[in-house]
Amino acid sequence: MALIHRSSILKPLSTAAAASFPSLRRPFSSSDTITVETSIPFTAHNCDPPSRSVETSPAELMSFFRDMATMRRMEIAADSLYKAKLIRGFCHLYDGQEAVAVGMEAAITRKDCIITAYRDHCLFLGRGGTLVEAFSELMGRQAGCSKGKGGSMHFYKKEGGFYGGHGIVGAQVPLGIGLAFAQKYSKEDHVTFALYGDGAANQGQLFEALNMAALWDLPAILVCENNHYGMGTAEWRAAKSPAYYKRGDYVPGLKVDGMDAFAVKQACKFAKEHALKNGPLILEMDTYRYHGHSMSDPGSTYRTRDEISGVRQERDPLERIRKLVLSHDLATEKELKDIEKEVRKEVDDAIAQAKESPMPEPFELFTNVYVKDFGVESFGADRKELRAVLP
Repeated sequence: MALIHRSSILKPLSTAAAASFPSLRRPFSSSDTITVETSIPFTAHNCDPPSRSVETSPAELMSFFRDMATMRRMEIAADSLYKAKLIRGFCHLYDGQEAVAVGMEAAITRKDCIITAYRDHCLFLGRGGTLVEAFSELMGRQAGCSKGKGGSMHFYKKEGGFYGGHGIVGAQVPLGIGLAFAQKYSKEDHVTFALYGDGAANQGQLFEALNMAALWDLPAILVCENNHYGMGTAEWRAAKSPAYYKRGDYVPGLKVDGMDAFAVKQACKFAKEHALKNGPLILEMDTYRYHGHSMSDPGSTYRTRDEISGVRQERDPLERIRKLVLSHDLATEKELKDIEKEVRKEVDDAIAQAKESPMPEPFELFTNVYVKDFGVESFGADRKELRAVLP
């Protein structure tokens, strides 16, 4: 059965996914429950691990498939746009790691904060961002989520609880601890997830911030997205102790199969409950990136193509969801292919719309630098000639 087409490039992921369900063969009841088991057990440090049994529903399974398919297609399209020189500067792609973004979002609310490094496109979509905003930002256009001034590494959506991608390695972790401090200070019942990679796991500021979070029992969850390679360097060459979930020592930790969306969902639910009662926790997401570190890295000089294809065949997060959907008879192979075709069209439409957006005006160089109306004056080199009063 063909899917009914509708434009969803301006809708958040969950809204777009929900719109697909009526066109499938079977209606989904909100009371339907499916129990799945995580691919492998959790490995815990200084805490009892959560159950491997995770409850889901047909609607959630289908939304996982559609959201991850959208993220995957967006990143593949970004690859092409970069090679066509429509995206300039740095560009770090997330394909292979989609289960972390989707599983985390399923366990929390938009009142919970997320802050991450520069591999941020899919997390932005998960927080309610649109494809048009994403591609506009990637191409430096006014319709972008950061008005075209941030680019790939600086997506941002404060109203969705997404406090950005950050280009300085590890710098987002102390900021995330600050967000958690604000939540506790305001007596909110929410938490902050601060994401970083295995390459940033040795940063001193991470340990300083973690120490403060533990001293003050802040509702902070540090998430190490361990895709096993930093900027061209394997984890075993960069870290004496690559068991990142144990690196907090006095802070509990949990190692999670980051290619299993339901393991991520269960771990994040567990982490949120723990952090609200007991303070910080470290989650290590065992995941994998299919592209290189950034678009300037071919990704095949320090690992073999066989390794990449092996992970794709055995652990791909999207294919795992596809198999679950088919095994529970929620959709046919053709219906899933139709969803992927629809996603591809939505991505293409979003790119076309983003290309129509103009570049930022030159005066935008001076906005979002100083507090508005702060009255900062710009002088010449001799400090006598007043050049401008910045907004």
